[in-house]
Amino acid sequence: MQTVVKLTPQSVVGEIESVLDTYPYNPYQQAFAIPDLREELICFVLGRIPCLYSTTDDKSLPNYQLDQECLLNFKLPRSPLEQTLYLQNLIHQGISSIMKEKSDWISDRLETVQVDSQPSYWFG
Repeated sequence: MQTVVKLTPQSVVGEIESVLDTYPYNPYQQAFAIPDLREELICFVLGRIPCLYSTTDDKSLPNYQLDQECLLNFKLPRSPLEQTLYLQNLIHQGISSIMKEKSDWISDRLETVQVDSQPSYWFG
C-alpha cells in the first residue's frame, strides 16, 4: 500500500519560517527578510522536491502544481519525521548555497550595527 503525501508550497514556506527561526538574526534572518532572497530560497526548495513544478506568467507569482503521475512514482520517506527532516535538510542546503553565492550582495544591503564595548555616557 502506497501513501501519497501532498507537499504544498504553503507547507514548504511554513517549514522555511521554522528553520530560519533557528538561525541567528544577523545575517541569516535579516538576509532572508529581503523578498528577493526569500523567493529564491522558496524556489530552491520547491525546485528540489520531485514532481513539483511551477508555471509563471509576467503578471503573477509562480503557481506551483503537482504532477500526479510523477507523484505516484516518487516515494518520499514514509514517516512524518523523515519527511520533515528531508525538507529541513533541503532548506539548510538552500540557505547555505544562497548565502555563499550572494554574500557580497547581501552584505551590501544589510545594515551592520557596530556595538561598541565601551559603556555609554549618554545616560549620565
